[in-house]
Order: sequence, then structure tokens, then C-alpha cells
Amino acid sequence: MKRLVVNADDFGFTRDVNQGIVEAHRRGILTATTLMATGLAFDDAVSLAKANPTLDIGCHLVLVGSPGLPSTVPQLLQAIALGRISVYQELAAQVRKILDTGLAPTHLDTHKHTHLLPPVLAAVARISEEFKIPWVRRPFDLPLHSKRPGIVTRAVSGSFSVVRGRFERELTSRGCRSTDHFAGFQITGNYDARELAELIRTLPEGSTELMCHPGICTAELRAASTRLKECRERELRALTSPEVRVALKEARVDLASYRDL
Repeated sequence: MKRLVVNADDFGFTRDVNQGIVEAHRRGILTATTLMATGLAFDDAVSLAKANPTLDIGCHLVLVGSPGLPSTVPQLLQAIALGRISVYQELAAQVRKILDTGLAPTHLDTHKHTHLLPPVLAAVARISEEFKIPWVRRPFDLPLHSKRPGIVTRAVSGSFSVVRGRFERELTSRGCRSTDHFAGFQITGNYDARELAELIRTLPEGSTELMCHPGICTAELRAASTRLKECRERELRALTSPEVRVALKEARVDLASYRDL
């Protein structure tokens, strides 16, 4: 059996990103999203989540790029080394903020994949166990047949495998669960409906998480600090494309949420 969880990052980032995520769920194949407790449009996202109960909600844990936090991953590493940030306390506070809304998150991931860093991974795995949020992203991309990703992107994705053994041991020790496969890092912001359909047709047996970043690019998103702007609309078009629905049927891939798994 092939099962696909289509999970959008950045719910709560801006209102137009929120709008795109909900549209991708209502009209397309998106089944899940992760909510940013630090996002400027957090309250709007919470309202939309409650109005769309079939949208599976998780936590998009943030340690870089928000007010009061380091701006970059190297700055985060320095802050951890100097004891300027308590990773567990920061992330646990974000989870509590989401729980306090009455939402029941099922899965965890991190902004910029910072849980590839051992001290962040340890905190995320502890949070998964303590808050009983069982699913944690395994951000190790499937091999792609497409030539779309550039050499640098492929190299960065490949470098993640260096920590894979330790990563999986840490999650196992805390009883965390992950999908069998993951896709999306190499193609984020750089695919259309045809390429998404091609990816779906090559999915392996088992469960796969597809990370995506749909949105609608208005003045709000254009003013935000992110490289993913107009490309979010391209991802939205792909996720709502009839061509992609056909590929799911032909490849016998079942859409799922983490609640289903």
C-alpha cells in the first residue's frame, strides 16, 4: 500500500499563506499542516483550523527567524553553545501555546529542519514523548528522477544522511513515529503540476510525507522575510490540479493524514 501525507509548513506565517493552505486542503490534495506559534497570523490560522476540522494540525517549531530568536542556523548554534537559549523550554512553550487554543496537534516538524541538530532533536523527541504528539518528520529526501533540483540543493539534501543514524536512534528511544519516506526538500518552491504528478507516480510502498509550501502572494507575503513568495502560488496550483488527482488514482496512492496513520 502507498499512503501519502501532504503536509504544508508555515501555517500562521501570514494570512495569505493561511488562505493558500486552506484552499489547498479544500480544493486539493493537502491533508495536514504545521502551525507556527511564533507566526504573525497565528490567531487567524487557529480560527481557520477550527473551521476546517478535517485539516490535520501539527506544530511547526521555530528556533530561527522570529523576534527574540537567532536569525540564522549558525547564530542558533552559537546561542546554544553559549547557553543563551534553552531549546526545550522555547519549543515546549510554543507547543503549550498551540494546545491552549484547544487544538490537538498530531505531528511535529521544525522551521529550517533545525531538528537535524542533535540538541534540537533531543528537545523535539522529548516534547513528542511528554506531550504525546507521536509523529516527527524525518527530513531525508527520497531520490528524485527529475533534474529540477540544482547541484547545491542535492548536495545539501545528501549531507543530511550524515546524521541519519543518530536521528533515528533518538526518535526510537522516545517512542516517536515517522513516515517511511519523505519528499519535498529538494523541490520546494520549484515544481509544477506535471512534476508533482511525476513524483507521485514514483512513490515507493509505505507511507510518505510530502512537505509543501502553498500560499497566495499578496502584499502581506511580499513584505515578509522569506524566499518563498510567488512560488507558493505555483505550489498551490499544483496541489489543486486535476492532473495530480489522476496521478494518485493511476499510481494507487491513498491520501492520508497523521490521524489516519
